[in-house]
Amino acid sequence: MSMPMTAQTDRTLLQTIEILAEAAPEEGFSLREIFDRLDESAFGAGLFLLALPCCIPFLYGVPQVVALPMLALAFQMVIGREEPWLPAKLAARKIDRKGLTQMARGGRKWFGWIEAIIRPRLSVITGRRSERVIGAFLFLFCASILVPLPMTNTVPGMAVAVTAFGLMQKDGLAVIGGSILGICWVGALIAGAFLGLNVITHISTAVFGS
Repeated sequence: MSMPMTAQTDRTLLQTIEILAEAAPEEGFSLREIFDRLDESAFGAGLFLLALPCCIPFLYGVPQVVALPMLALAFQMVIGREEPWLPAKLAARKIDRKGLTQMARGGRKWFGWIEAIIRPRLSVITGRRSERVIGAFLFLFCASILVPLPMTNTVPGMAVAVTAFGLMQKDGLAVIGGSILGICWVGALIAGAFLGLNVITHISTAVFGS
């Protein structure tokens, strides 16, 4: 039996995900196996990893696998849990090797730049006292990923990923940026829903009368 591959202190999270994808069998790994191999006990790393497939356009199937676990982790932040935990059914969900490879490539493509500019700053934003508030925002962003419409994963996925990366690296500016992106997206969804409802109401009135 092979030993778990753990993240090394001199290896970035993106590099670790790339190595994980290369080492994966064809059937992939369960979320629990992935978390164990990353050897991460922080919410930021877990949410970043799970958000990656949501950021990749036209990657179908995997976002639906990770959406509920993302909600579970965000909720745990809200209630003040110190370490992430997944229920057995969610932890058993698998991402196959193809999905992991796409996640690794997408992570490098979309977030490779952030490794060069992210750094600890505005520490009050990433402290324990702020984590519950950030968790509430992340919960909303993760919930919006479940909206059953095409192309609705990418923007909230980006928001979660940037915010989570900021949490992981103690970069309050990144957390603020990701949160603003997510809030704008949720606001756009709500506005779109109201607009759609008004259109339906007007059409119904025109066709059937008041």
